[in-house]
Amino acid sequence: MFERFTQDARAVVIEAQEQARALGSREITAEHLLLGILAGRDNPATRALHQFGIEHDAVAQRAQGLGTADTQALEAIGVDLDAIRERVEASFGPGALDRPARRRSRFPGRRGGGHIPFTSSAKGALEHSLRQAIALNDKTITTEHILLGLMAETSGLAARTLSSLGADPAQVRAAVLRERGKAA
Repeated sequence: MFERFTQDARAVVIEAQEQARALGSREITAEHLLLGILAGRDNPATRALHQFGIEHDAVAQRAQGLGTADTQALEAIGVDLDAIRERVEASFGPGALDRPARRRSRFPGRRGGGHIPFTSSAKGALEHSLRQAIALNDKTITTEHILLGLMAETSGLAARTLSSLGADPAQVRAAVLRERGKAA
């Protein structure tokens, strides 16, 4: 399937892997693919996301853990995350809740370390990108197809992430198709 990916689409997948590494993730998720799209050059997928105010940092925050909305929701029911952190660190030492440092790669020539697997939902999104390309009568898979593939499952992680950031996945899909038409 990857032989059908354009250079930009391949760059999205590589960037998703780098984003997963940078965030300390053990798997590449749909959110990492969104980050890969947002890190790319100007293209219809990136432009469509920007129309809805979807930016790299907001998605990275979601991919890393609790987002602002989650923190506010916990605070609304009386959970103070800073107080919890202070108590844990008082008992177990500073940084007890921080992710452990990544081990160095056994392969020094490889950038960032070994292989990071895709989650089943990220694999599914890439498979959906192929279906989107076929449905649009395209011979190659572009960044737009990857974004459309990410939104193919309305209950999927990428669609939920977009919704939590205030963008309706159906509207994003329509914007991608409009931007794609402008680029043609």
